[in-house]
Amino acid sequence: MNTEKRNNIIGMVFAILGGILWGVSGVCGQFLFQNKEVTARWLVPIRLSTAGFLLLCFFMIRSREKAMEVWKDKRNARDIVIYGLAGLMFCQFSYFQTIEWSNAGTATVIQYLGPALIVVYVCASTHRRPERKEVISVILALGGIFLIATHGNPGTLVLSRRALIMGLLSAVSVVIYTVQPGRLLKQFDAPLILAWAMLIGGIVLSAVFRPWKHMPVVDREMLTVLSYIILFGTIGGFSLYMHSVKLIGSVKASLYACVEPVAAPVLAAAWMKVEFAPIDLLGFVMIIATIFILAIPTGKQAA
Repeated sequence: MNTEKRNNIIGMVFAILGGILWGVSGVCGQFLFQNKEVTARWLVPIRLSTAGFLLLCFFMIRSREKAMEVWKDKRNARDIVIYGLAGLMFCQFSYFQTIEWSNAGTATVIQYLGPALIVVYVCASTHRRPERKEVISVILALGGIFLIATHGNPGTLVLSRRALIMGLLSAVSVVIYTVQPGRLLKQFDAPLILAWAMLIGGIVLSAVFRPWKHMPVVDREMLTVLSYIILFGTIGGFSLYMHSVKLIGSVKASLYACVEPVAAPVLAAAWMKVEFAPIDLLGFVMIIATIFILAIPTGKQAA
């Protein structure tokens, strides 16, 4: 087996595993919200602060000078703060808050409106007309969210208004999370940027919500689930995905990682006994389909 083929296989496996770890992490969050008196305002600061600290310790041990290099340039320092707050912190808090107000399956699928919104952003910022596949993807994404939120009746909201709004904000945050750190990722290792962003976001959220003043009941089950979210759902999931991007590129990696919005609803139904109506499942399929449609090569790419 040649190196390219081996890297493709490893990259595919890593992306799929990363997506599964993310999906399981969302359902673990739902478990804590429903059974351990945990809230998103407590979980997300703890998750980000701890994961960011552990990742940063790893880089500090390897090379303290390299770990601090991002702060030597004012523009880089500004960008990492923006990414930590408007990108990662916003993304993680809105996602878990949506889970708390609805369920992990619905929150994960709604967040996957992000790729369709990225299309809208790119077309607007570059002043170009969208391709046919991009138009179809946006229409499917909007149709899917309409079905999930209303079950086809425009006069009725099946999903609570606050869950819908927060879910849509989480999709918007995916655009910021994906687009904003582009310049930084050309200069530094992605996990290093992730470590600083997590730590910054975690510290700011901790200062705002003061999770130490609202401690839930801590037992072995709660610690086990929380440890999974931090170690596997955060550090493991992001590390596997970033390594996959390095091996096979962002397009293929994101395609394979879309197992996440499949894993989350399945696990939510099996573990948390969440019931999804057939029209919900149709909405899920419509949104997930946009990922595959956008991955279809066109023009020169197809040649």
